Amino acid sequence: MPVIRVLPPELINQIAAGEVIERPSSVVKELVENSLDAGASRVEVDIEQGGARLIRVRDDGVGIAPDELPLAVASHATSKIGSFDDLEHVASMGFRGEALASVSSVARFALTSRQRDADAAFRVEVDGGRLQAARPAQHPPGTSVEVRDLFYNVPARRKFMRAERTEFAHIDDLMKSLALARSGVEFRLSHNGKPVRVWKAARDEQAMLVRVADVLGENFPAQSLHLDHAAAGMRLSGWVGLPTASRGQADSQFFYVNGRLVRDRVVAHAVRQAYADVLFHGRHPAFVLYLELDPAGVDVNVHPAKHEVRFREQRLVHDFLFRSLHEALAQTRAGQAAEAADQPAAAPMPFRAPASSGLGSWPSQASQSRLSLGVRDEPLAGYAALLGEGSPMPLDRPVPMPLPAMADSDPERAPPLGYALAQLKGSYVLAENEHGLVLVDMHAAHERITYEKLKAAREGNHLRSQVMLVPLNLAISAKEAAAAEEHGEALAAWGLELSRSGPSSVVVRRIPALLEGADVEQLTRDVLAELALHGSSRRLQELENELLSTMACHGSVRAGRRLTIPEMNALLREMEATERSGQCNHGRPTWTQLGLGELDKLFLRGR
Repeated sequence: MPVIRVLPPELINQIAAGEVIERPSSVVKELVENSLDAGASRVEVDIEQGGARLIRVRDDGVGIAPDELPLAVASHATSKIGSFDDLEHVASMGFRGEALASVSSVARFALTSRQRDADAAFRVEVDGGRLQAARPAQHPPGTSVEVRDLFYNVPARRKFMRAERTEFAHIDDLMKSLALARSGVEFRLSHNGKPVRVWKAARDEQAMLVRVADVLGENFPAQSLHLDHAAAGMRLSGWVGLPTASRGQADSQFFYVNGRLVRDRVVAHAVRQAYADVLFHGRHPAFVLYLELDPAGVDVNVHPAKHEVRFREQRLVHDFLFRSLHEALAQTRAGQAAEAADQPAAAPMPFRAPASSGLGSWPSQASQSRLSLGVRDEPLAGYAALLGEGSPMPLDRPVPMPLPAMADSDPERAPPLGYALAQLKGSYVLAENEHGLVLVDMHAAHERITYEKLKAAREGNHLRSQVMLVPLNLAISAKEAAAAEEHGEALAAWGLELSRSGPSSVVVRRIPALLEGADVEQLTRDVLAELALHGSSRRLQELENELLSTMACHGSVRAGRRLTIPEMNALLREMEATERSGQCNHGRPTWTQLGLGELDKLFLRGR
């Protein structure tokens, strides 16, 4: 019969090491976090052979008293918490009191420390879990920890270590995340005696942005938005990458909770939702974000390596993160980058829809001064003639307003996207602004505009529908017909009124007024196909944006359409006024800027 026995301390520590010490980078993490908790302003990390031979971490923190050095390597001994109340309000990076004991049980370990007001330093060594007596040593104020021959006494664990380059890459990535966590601390990293990273202490936002650029790439600052928002006792700050600067992997995402880098499903879902309709399929945003909240509102004691946290009010945190990011990304209007290049910038001009849309005509320079624009109540009224060959929407005639004459359309005083020059291959609008040439994908741009109008109307419960003069009968699959019947009420709320007329057929009676002129048959088939594939009562809300995106695509001006100069200018002005118009709802860019410098390089001017 098995005998119950108390495990020896060495075995207990090695078991704990199995939970905490996954690889050399795990050791570096625990040691550097201890340095940060000790108030260090400078941390040096020296690595040999990817950490297998040596890991040395030296800091200039407060140091450890000589009589406490043996306790520092004892199991569950810590200065960071002393009661359950302390555990409920953890503000330090470490608190479990098992890191040094675990590390010292699987390596040749030495700890040297000197307090700032002490005359001398002291050193303790641990070899295979056996602690030696403390002895005097030479060391400046602060602490050094040396970990040699990691897993030398646990051969099975050592065999799982990867190549030297791989292990050091993990350490390098870790140091990047720590450098972003503490901007006011100087970090130095060397490998096999060669300096690899030096991050000087950042004392202001600009210096911190230099550090961010060093970690996420030199282009990130110019392709990101700064965020600083506070509400409900929380603050979210940092930088979020523009949707057009997304990445193929989620390798440039840093999220910190009270200074601790974490992975959390609540956070991941909020970020994913915020970017839901601005990212191309399979792409990932880049960001460096800092969430600050009361330590009592987050439980950091849910993972041995402290990678995960649990928020006590998950829904509140989720909604705060989503709204903060959603509002920040809403400002990614087309032309914003050009506008920011020359502050203060003129306010975006309001959308002016052309009073008449003579497709195929090309107004002369003289006639352009006599063209008039008008403001309509219906968001897409100015594009009614572009949406199809059918009759225009039944709207009141607007009060005409003069289009600026070409003499007044000075590019140096132009709005962000400038003034239209021409159309290329029925797909691209060419415009001139103060910085040079602007190229616009007219279908992608109009698709975003239509989508945002549909969303706004849906959220405000004023999405108007238009009765079909002749109801459209469609033969579809039985599964699609069932989806139309099941979700008929939701579809009607989006302006698409269908009724099932048979086992495999439906009748279309109304469509959203914003989509006047769209191919109703194809629109209905695409929407029902998505519902049949993904739709369920549980997922319908998540699917809503996808369905509205499908509608918007059908309701947008198609490639190959010839636009007049006033129609092109109307599109540019609408882009400037529309949220998230820098990319279509599939995440593709809607416009790009070619500066005069870039154009000069193309033609070797000035050489």
